[in-house]
Amino acid sequence: MKKNNKMKIVTYNVNGLRSRISQFGSLHKLLNSFDADIICFQETKLRRQELTADMAVAEGYESFFSCTRTSDKGRTGYSGVATFCRVKSAFSSNEVALPIAAEEGCTGLVGNSQNGKGEVCEAAEGLEGEFAKDELLKVDSEGRCVITDHGHFVLFNLYGPRAECDDTERIQFKLTFFKILQKRWEALLRKGKRIIVVGDLNIAPTVMDRCEAGPDFEKNEFRRWFRSMLVESGGSFSDVFRTKHPDRTEAYTCWPQNTGAEIFNYGTRIDHILCAGSCLHQQHDLQGHDFMTCHVSECDILTQYRRWKPGNTLRWKGGRSIKLEGSDHAPVFTRLLEIPDISEHSTPSLSARYIPMIHGVQQTLVSVLTKRQLAVQIKSCEMSSSLSNENITIEICNEGVKKSLDNCSISGSECSKSMPSHETKKKARKSQWSQLSLKSFFQRSPNPSNRADDSNTDFLISQADVPQAGNHSNETPVVDVQCSSSQQCALNSSASTQDQYELNSCTFEKEKTNAALLEWQRIQQVMQNSMPLCKGHNEQCVARVVKKQGPNFGRRFYVCARAEGPASNPEANCGYFKWAGSKSLPKR
Repeated sequence: MKKNNKMKIVTYNVNGLRSRISQFGSLHKLLNSFDADIICFQETKLRRQELTADMAVAEGYESFFSCTRTSDKGRTGYSGVATFCRVKSAFSSNEVALPIAAEEGCTGLVGNSQNGKGEVCEAAEGLEGEFAKDELLKVDSEGRCVITDHGHFVLFNLYGPRAECDDTERIQFKLTFFKILQKRWEALLRKGKRIIVVGDLNIAPTVMDRCEAGPDFEKNEFRRWFRSMLVESGGSFSDVFRTKHPDRTEAYTCWPQNTGAEIFNYGTRIDHILCAGSCLHQQHDLQGHDFMTCHVSECDILTQYRRWKPGNTLRWKGGRSIKLEGSDHAPVFTRLLEIPDISEHSTPSLSARYIPMIHGVQQTLVSVLTKRQLAVQIKSCEMSSSLSNENITIEICNEGVKKSLDNCSISGSECSKSMPSHETKKKARKSQWSQLSLKSFFQRSPNPSNRADDSNTDFLISQADVPQAGNHSNETPVVDVQCSSSQQCALNSSASTQDQYELNSCTFEKEKTNAALLEWQRIQQVMQNSMPLCKGHNEQCVARVVKKQGPNFGRRFYVCARAEGPASNPEANCGYFKWAGSKSLPKR
């Protein structure tokens, strides 16, 4: 086995994988920007049926997804995690980055989890005895965990649930999620496995990891649970970042999206890398030898991925005219040392390359494009044909004669068609109403005085040219129908009228739109003039609406327009708050 291999692992809450791919131009460019061996994304916001090759497949990488499966309101297309592994070969490889086994979910019950050669897909011991099967499946229905076994360690890519203090249902869900994970970790450690946990856990461990922590900060049960898992409290895990930077303050990885908090670095550290287990040295039982001490060389926050870059001079002003590109999280990375190669293996079947819709897209992309191009060509030909030729059948009921006229060109060319004389006798009983109906169809105006003029613009059917019933001519009776060139003039005139009508309609719609826009601008100006001034800066506030379900849902209020920041900073948000139509109230 080859020693001294280095590995770089990155964890990043992308806040929508589509958005990050669009930001970087392609999935491949996004992944390459990290220059890492394993890249773990959270909050991909993808359902399984939405996975396509451009979001899941990149040359030189194998990917493993867990997507939301729930249909609960507000949870569809939410969360989701994905692990990308940079490899030279997906088959017969001895690279550590390529997992030997992969599992979707943390319960071991998701149907498409694959055992491969590893043991990670065994359900945690005692889970089904402590939790109902429906409860376990519900935990894995939100796409919050992908587990990959890399031989020397098992990697957990997690997106921890968020739970407000008054939402008992989500608090219980979050408790169950982390309790299941703890049992999985304990079972793996008992088997001598090494564990690396990465992801957005939605937990800030200490006061140092949270801007201006409130008085109830230490009472949070998830915070207490997190700290109980660390070696400092007798647990098995090391908080890699805090171990490497025990005294660093204002080291945050997440900032509120809509308050401009990044301007003053007013955030929290909730994206973590944890590790547990023995080192890979032969004398791993020596004192001071563990995975953290022997194999983790560095860990830090990739601040260059922050939305608000140092040197930006734009004023926040409540978010108006400000668009921050990027996630509301910053990636965190760690670098490992002395990781040996492992035995030859191939990518597990959970890999995105084996997802039917992605596999199918790759194979049929050329045929799909070919069919689409062919359909466009056929449609173009049909439209051209319909413009150049029309089948016009005219029944002429003069002494019972009916003639069929086909393929009369719109361009005004003369057309004629012969008909046997015996056909005239069969239609002699046609009523006069048919004649009137046809005449009214072909005539432009019912006014008799204009009939002579109209005959120059319509089909000219000469009654003298129609053979009489008693005519004993040896020639075959012929009906001459003259398709006058003035027919085109009539059509052009009609088209011109239609164009004028459409132009008038567009002008009318444009005028309506402009009027509505002016009225909306007037309303906005009135609303702007009615905005209260904040007490801290004597500046106009911004209006907000309560979106959280509850007694104040939909209610309007005003707050200071400046970016959120420390209370000690006079340039930051002063905390002013006022309900619309009420007296000023202190901000909660």
